[in-house]
Amino acid sequence: MSTNQQRREAAKRKLERQIEARAARAKRNRIIAAGAIGVAVIAVIALVLMFVNQARQEARAEAAREAKAAAERKAEEKKQLDEAKKISDKMVRELKIPSKRMKPVPQPKPFDDPTSCKYPKSGEEPAKDVDLPKGTKAPASGKVNVTFHTTAGEIGMEMDRALAPCTVNSMVSLIEQGYYDGSSCHRLGIQGLQMLQCGDPTGTGQGGPGYTVPDEFHKKSKYGRGLVAMANTGAPNSGGGQFFLIYGTANMTNGQMLPPQYTVFGTISDEGLKTLEKVARKGIEPKSLIENGDGTGKPNLEVKFTEVSVKS
Repeated sequence: MSTNQQRREAAKRKLERQIEARAARAKRNRIIAAGAIGVAVIAVIALVLMFVNQARQEARAEAAREAKAAAERKAEEKKQLDEAKKISDKMVRELKIPSKRMKPVPQPKPFDDPTSCKYPKSGEEPAKDVDLPKGTKAPASGKVNVTFHTTAGEIGMEMDRALAPCTVNSMVSLIEQGYYDGSSCHRLGIQGLQMLQCGDPTGTGQGGPGYTVPDEFHKKSKYGRGLVAMANTGAPNSGGGQFFLIYGTANMTNGQMLPPQYTVFGTISDEGLKTLEKVARKGIEPKSLIENGDGTGKPNLEVKFTEVSVKS
């Protein structure tokens, strides 16, 4: 029969075995948990790497597509530029300029001398800050001689107050304020409408002096070699500071002469016509020819106004 001491020792050994068993189970559980966490971490890393690799592949594929598209665009642009250059060169080869000048058609009814002029604000920011022409009256008789000194040569012009007193009054005001100094002519026509358009300090064809000039054309107005006329937007009384110098024919794309909706205000000197012909024979900038889409564009030979002098 066991004694109390023996029973205590047996209980102690049993407790120790239980503690050891629990410790062993806890250790196994920790090992299993650690393994499971390790597997989970590895799985997450694997997924992350997979996604990263997939993202890299997609990025490389997108970059390759963009590079291909850019190369195709560049090739197409080059093709278009080459074609436009051929067209410009062809225009120059086929350039025929009439030698006969056209005289301005006088006003059917003379203007009052002086005549009243209104220059309302256009509502747009001026291409260059200038004041409105002084006074509300403009002389309707006399000539004003102007010389545009340009990088391509001199262009002389004789403005006739009897043809367009308000227009000439505005032109003189703009010239005296230096509005045209430093500006470049932005539009050249070689076929049909053989002219050079100038007068926008921004060089875009969109700029004006911040006010508009009244129309002074009439139903019998005609256009041709040697004449200078105001450009406009097509709307009534929408002229501003831009004008076009006609060195040859003045026909539209359908072969018809320009309609009477542009104010003729003067004539171009012989020297000026020679300068314009020289510019025309250098052709049109291919990129500009594409952008305009009407057979006109920026001249290859820059025509920049270095100085403009006026002599009344």
